[in-house]
Amino acid sequence: MKASFVSNVSLQNAMRITVSKAQKEMLQLQEETVTGRHADVGAVLGAKTARTLNLHRDLQRMESLKSTNALTTQRLAASQQALGQMSTAANNAMEVLIALSGITSSDQLSLAQKNIGNALSTFTAAANTSFSGEYLFAGINSDVMPFKDYFQESPASDAKIAFDTEFSNFMTSNGYSSPEEITPAAMQDFIDGLEANFTDDLYWEANWSNASDENMQSRVSAAETVQSSTNTNTSGMRYMALGLVLGQELLALGISEQTRKTVSDAAIDYMGRAISGVDGERSKLGISESRVTQANVSLDAQITILNTSIKDMEGIDTYEAATRVTTLESQLSLSYTLTSRIQNLSLLNYL
Repeated sequence: MKASFVSNVSLQNAMRITVSKAQKEMLQLQEETVTGRHADVGAVLGAKTARTLNLHRDLQRMESLKSTNALTTQRLAASQQALGQMSTAANNAMEVLIALSGITSSDQLSLAQKNIGNALSTFTAAANTSFSGEYLFAGINSDVMPFKDYFQESPASDAKIAFDTEFSNFMTSNGYSSPEEITPAAMQDFIDGLEANFTDDLYWEANWSNASDENMQSRVSAAETVQSSTNTNTSGMRYMALGLVLGQELLALGISEQTRKTVSDAAIDYMGRAISGVDGERSKLGISESRVTQANVSLDAQITILNTSIKDMEGIDTYEAATRVTTLESQLSLSYTLTSRIQNLSLLNYL
């Protein structure tokens, strides 16, 4: 007769391996239950993995465009707000200029001059609006303050020096010793010359603007870009500066009533052009805002399609995974119980 000996160590090792496999599978299933996709996509999809990687790359590109579109929307909104401030300042200045008709009181003229100066300051501040560290109206020169402050002191601004020089030359060339001697016709000639200077790019860039004529462009979809800003070189802003400078420098100068009317009429005309120009820029940016909104609608649709395709390839049945986790938990609990009982099997307990 031969005696066979069976050690409970082998049984313990078998149970230990079973428990280890169950724990590993349960961790994987728990991850899949949370993420809703296979824990190891490559192992499950095999050759189809390249396709799902391409879908993920396309999805990231679409989501990146959505993120940049949000910044573009904010940039356009800030630009619209600044242009609105310019338009309001121009309309206020227009009201002041219209109200000056027939006024000769020095106090009233000084008050009107102050109001026009305030409008010029508001215009300058709006033109130098920045967003996220970039100037909105500098074109592609977004790191440079686009509009020079006419009221700058120590040293005086280039624009102020240029105007004073031109007016001094005008007085000298016509033999005038005081502003009272200026005739309406001569004043009109001076204003016409000033307009020619303000519409000249070299003069404007030298004395008023540091902006680039090329506006910022923002990509809003894979195949579309929009203008996301404007610049201080536009005709509307030039005419606004011209009209405000005329009102600031000449209306309270002590000229005759007829000459003052010539200045007032010219300033009103320029402010009208300024309002039309600024509102025109607002319309252009409004079109850009609409195109960004439409692009986002299209991107949302594409993102939905990509997410659905990815889910179809990588997704799992979360209910089935949760059920499997529950089953494994029961099996592990049973395994722990059996392991504990096997460990207690010893002849010593029965001797």
